[in-house]
Amino acid sequence: MDAQPTKLRIEPLLWILFSAGGVVAAFLIPIHLLILGVAIPLNLLQATEYSSAIDMLKFPLVRLYLFVLCSVPLFHAAHRIRYTLYDGLQIKHLNEVIAAACYGGAVIGTVVAGYLLWSFQ
Repeated sequence: MDAQPTKLRIEPLLWILFSAGGVVAAFLIPIHLLILGVAIPLNLLQATEYSSAIDMLKFPLVRLYLFVLCSVPLFHAAHRIRYTLYDGLQIKHLNEVIAAACYGGAVIGTVVAGYLLWSFQ
């Protein structure tokens, strides 16, 4: 019996990123919107000074949190857009192009977010 090489599938990883992005989008982004978009403009909370906000970026845990907050929902959105185009609009013949465009955009956004967060000194 010949042993056939196993085919590496990336689909489970994409589903994990999809679900993690959904959790981040459902729990963390609304908290940020409430604080930055409602509480601070209504003077319920005091806004931090720019210099102290930049100083917070010196902590690696803050950078990691903001990186996750920015990057993981990109993969969630890419997965939703891909399957909306694939199943909803029945563009099945362009599956590889759509997947490359969606996940490529998410990877580019992740790289940009990582570069911007780790470029602060």
